[in-house]
Amino acid sequence: MPIYEYVCMNCEKHFEELVRVGETPACPGCGAAKVQKQFSVFAAHGTTSQPSFGGTAAAAAGGGCCGGACGCG
Repeated sequence: MPIYEYVCMNCEKHFEELVRVGETPACPGCGAAKVQKQFSVFAAHGTTSQPSFGGTAAAAAGGGCCGGACGCG
């Protein structure tokens, strides 16, 4: 059974659901039956190495923008 992404047309809640072919789930937020299937971004798990984002000490210590390496923190 595939997992699909849906949005409720009643309360606008976004959710994922494991469904059988031909079935449409109800919204887990409000229980409405009027939901719309959304396009999903395909995700894959691989064994390739992740890109390096710089060779500074901040980047090596897990910097990145949220770690303050861009000067914001």
